[in-house]
Amino acid sequence: MSSEDPRAAPGPQRTAVAIWVVGLLIYFLAVFHRSSLAVAGLAATDRFGITAAQLSTFVMLQLVVYAGMQVPVGLLLDRFGSRRILLIGVVLLTLAQTAFAFAESYPVALVARVFVGLGDAMTFVCVLRLVNTWFAPRRIPLVTQLTGVFGQLGALVAAAPMTWALHELGWTQAYLAAASLGVVLLVALLLVVRDAPGARSLSGPALSVSAVRGSLADSWEHPGTRLGFWTHFTTQFSATTLSLLWGYPFFVRGEDRTPAEAGLLLSILVVALIVAGPVLAGLITRHPWHRSTLVLGIVGTIVAVWTAVLAWPGTAPLPLLVLLVVVVGVGGPASMIGFDFGRSFNPIHRLGAATGIINQGGFIASLFLVIGIGAVLDWRTPGGSQSYTPEAFRWAMSLQYLLWVLGLTQIWRYRVKARARILAS
Repeated sequence: MSSEDPRAAPGPQRTAVAIWVVGLLIYFLAVFHRSSLAVAGLAATDRFGITAAQLSTFVMLQLVVYAGMQVPVGLLLDRFGSRRILLIGVVLLTLAQTAFAFAESYPVALVARVFVGLGDAMTFVCVLRLVNTWFAPRRIPLVTQLTGVFGQLGALVAAAPMTWALHELGWTQAYLAAASLGVVLLVALLLVVRDAPGARSLSGPALSVSAVRGSLADSWEHPGTRLGFWTHFTTQFSATTLSLLWGYPFFVRGEDRTPAEAGLLLSILVVALIVAGPVLAGLITRHPWHRSTLVLGIVGTIVAVWTAVLAWPGTAPLPLLVLLVVVVGVGGPASMIGFDFGRSFNPIHRLGAATGIINQGGFIASLFLVIGIGAVLDWRTPGGSQSYTPEAFRWAMSLQYLLWVLGLTQIWRYRVKARARILAS
């Protein structure tokens, strides 16, 4: 069945909160699985006997699948609704993480991470659709930010506890314990989640080549969607790269920190992300015309602190590294502002497609950076992970400047065009 604009008629508050909590927990699980390799990078090189570039391939394939599936998932979401797509996502995540637990060869592990990326791709955009359906418009920016920041608690759980589990339980038992969480959430999804008031599962118009082409063209044509894409692209990649793979090796090998200090720094990054989310939500709700200005200021701060760390003679002091992970962590919720642009400039019937387009941005940037860092580290330290040097990491982390220049240029360009479009209409 087709639906009216759900944003015009939000559902009962208790039901909305219950559905959002289950969706949030599923997104939490997806982030947990996505980030579970971050503290296992060095263990993976030993288990599978691989180089830094091969280790990067784990995250590369995961991000390729995630980013590549955003538009197809968005279109499927517009057609089949959140509940059914989330169901498929949870099943894929659970089976993929189970396979990763038992993997003993590099090719098998790669296939497992591909399916982790596929299941991951089916979670966040579905939860955002539920938020836009069940909550009043004035609450959507705050709930969207809360979804992003509390979902990222999955990265926090994947830091210290996964470090402990890998050390105490071993590879297989640690990842099997992680996979088992999906069974519980699958039951909760079936019992609680509904696509809209009065409809457990909601379907949109049938997909056709012309409909798909029109939806994507209309979404991408609007400068507001492109502003959202480049906002997501520019703000997210630094935090994603540190939390997914290279943060732990960078702090341990590049900055001569203990494993405990590296785990603490990654945890502080996630805490900063959680604290900043509601603050940014309040700011963009009160000052919607200054959203892109806020984004530009945040990115400028991230660039400045990274410059201080990379230019520091020798290893950077711990307070500066704490400042680094704090400002990088703020970039996470700042990327959510991109979805607010998408919501503002697109009607509900193509919101899935627009959200999918925007959600590609940060992961495309992260993909480039993850691969690039691995390649530079292998170039500068051909001896493998045990011989990474601070100088090699300075070379590798400097790749971020290419992405910052491109992203900032495009944000400025499309904010001018988006404002002109609004004034003209």
